[in-house]
Amino acid sequence: MPLSRNQLRAIVAACPLMLAAILPAGAAEEGKWVKLFNGKDLTGWTPKITGHPLGENTHNTFRVENGILKVSYDGYEKFGKQYGHLYTNIAYSRYIFRCEYRFEGKMMADAPHYVNLNSGVMIHSQSPQSMGIDQEFPSSIECQFLADEGKGARPTGNMCSPGTHIEMDGKLVTKHIVNSTSPTFPAGEWVKIEVEVRGNEEVIHRVNGVEVLRFQKPQLDPENAISPASELLDAGAARLLSYGHIALQAEGQGVWFRNIELKSLEQP
Repeated sequence: MPLSRNQLRAIVAACPLMLAAILPAGAAEEGKWVKLFNGKDLTGWTPKITGHPLGENTHNTFRVENGILKVSYDGYEKFGKQYGHLYTNIAYSRYIFRCEYRFEGKMMADAPHYVNLNSGVMIHSQSPQSMGIDQEFPSSIECQFLADEGKGARPTGNMCSPGTHIEMDGKLVTKHIVNSTSPTFPAGEWVKIEVEVRGNEEVIHRVNGVEVLRFQKPQLDPENAISPASELLDAGAARLLSYGHIALQAEGQGVWFRNIELKSLEQP
């Protein structure tokens, strides 16, 4: 059942209060790395998969094996546009997020072609509670993970913008994907990703410790049909994105994550 406008307004109105209440105690101490993933289970995270209720880990899509957080499709007969995201229970504003990823296996046969060796992490995401049951992607900024398909250069650490826009060098960027300057990596190789987020001021993507992309002023796009940014704006959300949840993607391609950590950049 979709959220009513009043329900959505209540969720949007509560987000800044929740952020203010949680961050001082729940966020990482400034300058110190803390683990967002405990290596044992999904504590601290909430799944939302298209077509399924909030919190339902459909077909055990997200699982933990040998200390690795895995996205697996061995329980699916078909993909059926069941896009998944695993959200942090806490929203963050100013921080550095880092993790390692590698791709595993083949994409689901009925998934869109772009899903092949494709995943990512969403930052400044709308809350999973505000997602419609059939919504495929949250309004957010994605740091996209890609691997070599054998068809030429395919950089990782790109920016994708479901329901959003960014600015670069003072100019509004409305195209959905902005490529990074990273090299192309084999599918089975562990790649280190780092995303530095400074509220609505600046976002920096790094791959294996090297800066590959930098942009400013992430913001909701009221005309975007992919994600209901206009509904969030109507419910009272700010256009400029200064905080949000972090979410790992499940798009129909097996992928592994490890060493998922965060360093707070919040001032005392």
